[in-house]
Amino acid sequence: MAGSDKETRSSAIAAFVILLGIGIALLVMPKVVLWVGGYSPVLAAALGTLVILSFFLIFWLRARYQRRRGDQD
Repeated sequence: MAGSDKETRSSAIAAFVILLGIGIALLVMPKVVLWVGGYSPVLAAALGTLVILSFFLIFWLRARYQRRRGDQD
């Protein structure tokens, strides 16, 4: 049971760090997108899309890693 508690705590810490990082990126994103939009509106839209999709990509990759790691144990 102690291993399960450790895994749960590790997952919670990882999720917190990921959410914190994405939260900071989302707070800074409007200023960065407006700055980049001064040069190229298409590039600004691509950057905004990339930041939003990275949120889902990170959790998708983490889930794949966890499933693969769980199969080996």
